[in-house]
Amino acid sequence: MSTPISTSLSRNIESFQQLFANCADIKTRRMKLGKQLKTECFIAYVEVAVGNMLLEDSVLGKLLNTLWEMPEEKILQYVRENSFGISDVTEYDNMEDAATGMLTGDAIFFIDGYDRALKIKDKGYPNMGVKETQSEKVIRGSNEGFAESIKVNTALIRKRLRTPKVKVKETFAGRRSYTNVDLVYMEDLIHPDLLRRIEERLGEFEIDGVGDSGIIEQLTEGSWLSPFPQFQTTQRPDRAAMAILEGRIVLLTDNSPVALILPAGYNSFIQTSDDYYSRWEIASFTRMLRYIASFLAMTLPGLYLAVTNFHTQILPTDLLLSFAAARQGVPFPAVVEILIMELAFELLREAGVRLPGAMGNTIGIVGGLIIGQAAVDANIVSPIVVIVVALTALCSFAVPNEEFATAFRILKFGFILLCAWLGFFGFLLSLLAVLVHLSHLESFGIPYLMPFIGPDLNQYDDQRDTLLRMPLGWLKRRPIYTREGARVRLKFKDKKEKKDVF
Repeated sequence: MSTPISTSLSRNIESFQQLFANCADIKTRRMKLGKQLKTECFIAYVEVAVGNMLLEDSVLGKLLNTLWEMPEEKILQYVRENSFGISDVTEYDNMEDAATGMLTGDAIFFIDGYDRALKIKDKGYPNMGVKETQSEKVIRGSNEGFAESIKVNTALIRKRLRTPKVKVKETFAGRRSYTNVDLVYMEDLIHPDLLRRIEERLGEFEIDGVGDSGIIEQLTEGSWLSPFPQFQTTQRPDRAAMAILEGRIVLLTDNSPVALILPAGYNSFIQTSDDYYSRWEIASFTRMLRYIASFLAMTLPGLYLAVTNFHTQILPTDLLLSFAAARQGVPFPAVVEILIMELAFELLREAGVRLPGAMGNTIGIVGGLIIGQAAVDANIVSPIVVIVVALTALCSFAVPNEEFATAFRILKFGFILLCAWLGFFGFLLSLLAVLVHLSHLESFGIPYLMPFIGPDLNQYDDQRDTLLRMPLGWLKRRPIYTREGARVRLKFKDKKEKKDVF
């Protein structure tokens, strides 16, 4: 049951102190305002989240300095009529909402005789600020990355999309953490059903706390058992802005520099920001490399086992003899070799992530070279296996999205086991299982393999931005994610295309 804010300051102070008993980081201060210092007030804030209250460059300081010089009889009238004109000020009529408002990193102001609490914006919690993104590296384009403050992140998107049609819908997740979650979208581009679906998904669970967007991602996915992510993740504001222009929704979580983009599909995970900043020839070439890499990252070790163990007749004789010579002295079957090296590389990858700074980068390169060479010299594995595993690792690194690449890293072991058991038939069986799964998978109502399936739904225009990225002048329509009637995004003024409307 909520406790209403009283006109009695002493009662408000008592309620507040009961609510925050034994909280050493919550600072409170009682003061008297007015020329004759007769009007009492009470200010509460989280330590280090609020600056000097008496400084002129502080919003709270400006308010207090104004009230200090004001006659007592005019103070309440000024607060009632002008408090919202000072800055980002929010009024609360109950103590619980006021406490939650203070815990966002702002100050709460109570004044005797006024039955409202004022939340006054200040510097907020400490954060790392805007920095260069550590993932999704690009050759051309912005290097700004999302920060850990949700307000900074929404501002970074606003910086790129300066239109009032960009809407930011705020909600909260976590019964105890009360974490801010923002849904950012273009009002005239998204399907209303898409917004309704994500809001319903967010309301389907109740959890103690949300520390990162990954928790929301796992709890709102339609298919929990699928290794393929149904949200696209990004740490780049420009990538998020491009997704909004496609009619998709960006989900931001406070204290997380990783934004979630929905809906998502296979093709969207392969795309990068600089695909659209570079000329179409190089963009198409690199994108085809990524498609090939995503396939080989999952299938290459299994395909090697199928060929060398069951179907050696498809190899040239000289190459087959070379493989046989390289395996002389190796005591293990080929499948055990592959598993040993794959697990060693996965261990090196995990160790490189966990080790700090430059040491982590060094362990991945030096460790791979040393372990691979030592394993070959000790006749534990053959050189060709080291080459196959190294190529597989390179292919997984070429996939732009880390969560998407992880799916191929997991499925790779299934291909290895089935190919070692059934040969090329096991390879085809594994590939068929993956394709059937992808064909049934959806991301908030959008098929995962769109636009490879149903290309006619958007007049075949989405196919111009798949394996090849056609010249920008040909990409006149937005993808299938956008609502019908708002899919034209480019038109040339010297061409009379009366049907094209933005």
